[in-house]
Amino acid sequence: MFWKKQYVSLLILSLVLSIVFSSCSSTTSVKEPDWIWNPYAKYDRQTSIAEVGHGSSREAAESNAFGKLVLNFDRSIQVDEKVAVSYREAVKNGVIAGSSEGIAVDSTVITTSNLNSLIGAEIGEVWDDGKGNIYAVAVLNKARTLRIYSDMIRSNQEMIGNLVTIPEAEKNTLEAVARYQLAATIADVTTSYGNVVSFIGSPVQGLKRGDDYRLEALGIAGEIPVEIRVRNDRSGRIEGSFAKALSDAGFRSGGNNSRYVLDVDIATTPVVIAGNQNLFTRIELKANLIDTIPGTVLLPFDFNSREGHITQDEADNRAYAAAARKINEDYPVLLGSYLYKGY
Repeated sequence: MFWKKQYVSLLILSLVLSIVFSSCSSTTSVKEPDWIWNPYAKYDRQTSIAEVGHGSSREAAESNAFGKLVLNFDRSIQVDEKVAVSYREAVKNGVIAGSSEGIAVDSTVITTSNLNSLIGAEIGEVWDDGKGNIYAVAVLNKARTLRIYSDMIRSNQEMIGNLVTIPEAEKNTLEAVARYQLAATIADVTTSYGNVVSFIGSPVQGLKRGDDYRLEALGIAGEIPVEIRVRNDRSGRIEGSFAKALSDAGFRSGGNNSRYVLDVDIATTPVVIAGNQNLFTRIELKANLIDTIPGTVLLPFDFNSREGHITQDEADNRAYAAAARKINEDYPVLLGSYLYKGY
């Protein structure tokens, strides 16, 4: 009798444990969805582009999925960082409008495949396997993306047309150069938009390259003389440095009565420092690029520095040499920035 009771007890215990283990198994062994290995098991290949990513967190998984989606377009949607920054500035300043769907255009410029930014893309599904692995599928709806990018291409093309439509009397001006440079920036980004549309399957015809507009800007610059006036120069060092910067930007040296004048004023002052056997020279330079018709300063540039030596003459010489180096290093960047984003 005793053994029968023991048998019954063991049988009950076995049933209880079986139920417990069965319950545990059902909560940890959830079947993975089909899209984990093939996103097109869920999304139609004809209407969508989809990629699966994974990571230890939802954020990492989504980022990985977006990154893989962007890689489908490879380098065809990348633009130079300088172009991207200038384009964002134009958007920020209201020069370039967003698309009709309210998409923030500045967030769509793609500079690297790791930026994980592509208009029309979204996360479709996320799955956690319960073991520390999270999966996400990024999906790009072709029809919506085509509509958005086509809209932005049209808007950008209209803006380019407005920028390069310049009255003949204003053709050879710094404003015209800046307008063509901005047109080049917009064209570069528009080309990347066109590549997205082409990848989806609807090629855009007639898009002009940014470099074409840059060549036109350079041609305009070559017709603009800039007169350089320098007071208190030494051996033509300062004038020579400014002339080189202007020449490298495509401008030609101007004679008298040029519309644009680079007006440079230099002042030097001897400096004595108590207890120091060297003599010093402080040099102060102010250079204003002026449009003489309205009489406005388009681009100010100024700095000061101090150089020393055992003789005042050599201290002066070093001060001018330092000023020339400063101009050579900084002025081309300043001028380029003005022409690139001046409009």
